[in-house]
Amino acid sequence: MSVRLIVRTVSELCITIGALIVLFVVYVLFWTGVKADSAMNDQIGRLQRQWSKGTVAQAVVPGASASPKAPAPYVPGRPFAVMYIPRLGFTWNKPVLEDTAVDTLEKGLGHYAGTAQLGQEGNFSVAGHRRTYGDPLKDFPQLRPGDAIVLTDGTTWFTYRIDKGPYKTVPTDVEVIEPVPRKSGYTRPGRYLTLTTCDPEWGHSHRLIVWAHLDSTQPVEAGKPAALRR
Repeated sequence: MSVRLIVRTVSELCITIGALIVLFVVYVLFWTGVKADSAMNDQIGRLQRQWSKGTVAQAVVPGASASPKAPAPYVPGRPFAVMYIPRLGFTWNKPVLEDTAVDTLEKGLGHYAGTAQLGQEGNFSVAGHRRTYGDPLKDFPQLRPGDAIVLTDGTTWFTYRIDKGPYKTVPTDVEVIEPVPRKSGYTRPGRYLTLTTCDPEWGHSHRLIVWAHLDSTQPVEAGKPAALRR
């Protein structure tokens, strides 16, 4: 009788543990994605409302050869731009928020505080989740040199072109977001972009990096840049 009771107890315990594991997997794979998609849409909606009222994060002198004026300081945890990467799909777009805090990256991509601002000289550096919270950079390894990374701040389109990557490194390799990252191949100051995410797909022991340079700018009134036209 006692053996039967032990077997039944162990069986019930295994079923309970199994159910908890299933619930956890559902939470990680599905629910965090639902929450993140809603949060990202909310951030983009907030930006669009600001832009419709003429409130933008920065003022620039548009034009392919123009030098953007210095933007206003970004507010931690607040969105200031939207990023598009055609290689990841023509419907792929994510808000970019200031800082890379845990709760910030649950709402979109995060700008590394202290790196260059959008369109400015230096290294505009951005991070995003590979998996969970909407899987924004799940297909990061598909990126190739020559691919476009396009951003807008509501007044101007900024088209960056990838020069190198995906490059694999370790989390402690902070040199990748320096103004002129040594391993990027750049040898002098410029207007660069660094995009980072975790590797492997479900881990965080390493980082994947792409580096890009600012290829062109144009005013929003001129329509979408060529990289976003099908």
